[in-house]
Amino acid sequence: MTQINQSTHQLERDALGRLVFIDNKGERHVGVHPVRAFPITAPGAGIAIMNQSGKELCWFPNMAAISEAELKLIEEELAEREFMPVIEKITKVSTFATPSIWDIETDRGPTRIRLKGEEDIRRIAGNILLIADSNGLQFLIKDSTQLDKVSKKLLDRFR
Repeated sequence: MTQINQSTHQLERDALGRLVFIDNKGERHVGVHPVRAFPITAPGAGIAIMNQSGKELCWFPNMAAISEAELKLIEEELAEREFMPVIEKITKVSTFATPSIWDIETDRGPTRIRLKGEEDIRRIAGNILLIADSNGLQFLIKDSTQLDKVSKKLLDRFR
């Protein structure tokens, strides 16, 4: 069991591996989860600890406000919850109409996704794009201007 002691609260894992938040009144909140305020545009700015009902129990304005041991627990939990491969290259699309099959290379390796419609490509901020495949998995393009020429050309046909 990992435990972090602070004057106002404690964060630990129970025997089942669940994250437990103990507030300053000593009340145990089992199965809490961290949530980033801006997971894509500012992942280190603003992290809340939420209970299973979605109520905020604790707020950290930025990662620097979190102790090293507590941050380790939070990052472990976030890694399990936030799976978002980054698209590095678009190698092929089956058709320029939707639905279409895309062969892509991500930071987690090559894969194939199915794009249902052009509305599944969303601009988040600036040149950051979020692409949802037909299974609901989210893929991130950190900066569409930094893609190779072929990838840009294929992507432009859908935006």
